[in-house]
Amino acid sequence: MTYARAKSLRSRMTDAERKLWRSLQQMRAHGLHFRKQALIGKFIADFACHHARLVVEVDGGQHGRPDVLNYDRARTLWLESQDYLVLRFWNYDVLTNTDSVSEYIFDRAVERRARKFSPVPPPLAPPHSEGGEIEHTPSPIKLVTIPHRGPAS
Repeated sequence: MTYARAKSLRSRMTDAERKLWRSLQQMRAHGLHFRKQALIGKFIADFACHHARLVVEVDGGQHGRPDVLNYDRARTLWLESQDYLVLRFWNYDVLTNTDSVSEYIFDRAVERRARKFSPVPPPLAPPHSEGGEIEHTPSPIKLVTIPHRGPAS
């Protein structure tokens, strides 16, 4: 079911996701391979570079709702427990400041790739306690804010 959902999401990307995807594809020339709507455990990441253990999320306004924030926190904690760094950007920032967002992602990916992560694939399911809840105290979700660069003078 999750694979079918990921496949469906790939064909229904938002404008911001499409714009960022074009930038992420250009990073392939530097040895960074991103996948869109990538399965990691039971989760689907907007974009993932497994070699650098980097996840990039592009968030719309619904990610400000308390129920979605709680889900995002639990998801981020699990991804971090698998040694992934999760970067989150608002749709608006991606649409209006794509170059700076892409540069920030590129820099983090290069730094993390240098750490030479193990090629072991992530486990199939996140760890759960007996009550079915993820075993971590939620940490705050951190959205990356990139200063807008004006035209070069």
